[in-house]
Formats: sequence, C-alpha cells, structure tokens
Amino acid sequence: MPQDPAPREMTVLLHEEHASVRPFGAPDQKTDFTPGCVSIYKLDGRVVAEREDPRSSFSGHTLETPWDALDRAYFNGYALWTYLTTPFLLAMPGFTVTEIEPWREGDELWRGLRATFPPEIASHSTHQDFYFGPDRLLRRHDYHVDVAGGFAAAQYVYDCVEADGIVLPTKRRAYRRDADGHPILDEVMVSIDLSDIHFG
Repeated sequence: MPQDPAPREMTVLLHEEHASVRPFGAPDQKTDFTPGCVSIYKLDGRVVAEREDPRSSFSGHTLETPWDALDRAYFNGYALWTYLTTPFLLAMPGFTVTEIEPWREGDELWRGLRATFPPEIASHSTHQDFYFGPDRLLRRHDYHVDVAGGFAAAQYVYDCVEADGIVLPTKRRAYRRDADGHPILDEVMVSIDLSDIHFG
C-alpha cells in the first residue's frame, strides 16, 4: 500500500499493547490501536472511524486484498508495537521462547529464538523467529503475515542507536521469504526508518 514520505510520530506503551500514530489520513487525525479495537480520531477527540474486533475483518484476505484505512491502522498499530517493544515483549506473561538453529548470514552466525505469542497479543503470527548477532543485538525477524494471506517474511534490522540507554535499530526492511528462508531482495514489503526515539 503506497504511503507518502511525510514523517509521522509513533507512540507505543511498553507494558500493554497500545499504540498511536499521527498524522494518519489527514494532518489533524491520529489512530488509537489495541488488539480489541482500532480507531481514527480527530485531534479534538471526534471519532472518524472505529472497528471492534479488527482482526476478524481480515478473514479470507490474501496478499492482493485491498485494505481500508482501519485495516491499515490495525496493521500499523500491532506491527510497530511489536517492533518497538522487541525484545522486551518476550518477557511478558504468556510468551514462550525456545532456542532454534542459528542462521548463517555471510560470515556471521546469528543465534535464533522462536517465540510463541499468546492469543491476546495481536501480531503478525503466533510463531515468530528472532536472530541475534555476535554482539547480541537483533539482526533479523522472521514471521508470517497472517492478515495478508500468511506469506512468509524476513525483516532485516540495522543502524542501531542508543535512546535513553536502550540500543535499538533505526532501519527495518521486510522482504518476502523463499522456501529456504532467504529474502527475495526485489520484493520489499515494508520499509521503516526511525528517528528521534525516546523512552518515557
């Protein structure tokens, strides 16, 4: 889905799945996301659109299914919440994490963790894999995008910065993943650049 390059402000809560982005759809609008409800608001508080149980609206979707504004707000909310709270979310109640085979990328071997997400957490898929470099920083995040037909994705993260004592990547590029787990580099599905990051 095309998006203009104007910068946006994303806010996520660290201890519960709640997120908001502004502007969204218009300069005076923002989103409000939780797993059970997604909304678009005017900055003065008026509701533009709202959907309870937003995950159910993706039933039967494929990669080619068009999204409406609330679909996009839901995806944006859960995806950015997941990205910006990784790896801390893995310590939340209901998550289980096991070590998996490492991934070799060039001359590096990245240790792998497979996380099983609890049903009350909205995210790409129930099972997601996280790969960490020799410095123990996240390098890659693998998942299936269930809201878009379940296609396999490999997201590479890089250009880490320190924000309020926390080191996190500022660039994320998600590609479709082939049957052997390799990224299909000419199929960029998501491109995210982060800046001006703060923990409050």
